[in-house]
Amino acid sequence: MSITPVGDPTITRQVQGKLASRGLGAPCRITVATRKGEVTLSGTVQQEVQKGSAAQLARAIGGVKNVLNQLVVKPRARF
Repeated sequence: MSITPVGDPTITRQVQGKLASRGLGAPCRITVATRKGEVTLSGTVQQEVQKGSAAQLARAIGGVKNVLNQLVVKPRARF
């Protein structure tokens, strides 16, 4: 019995879906890119905890070999 590897586009879609379902969509701006099973998260989040959560969620997706977390914490301006 052989295991079919998960393709990069599938991994990207699954990570994006998981992030959105956990409330890491707007106003966070997270871009997901996958290459050879390595997921790169880039963009901005409002809190440090969101940065950590995004990486943890990405690592939990099947086929992910590594997560490169390039997210920047940028709190929303208060007026």
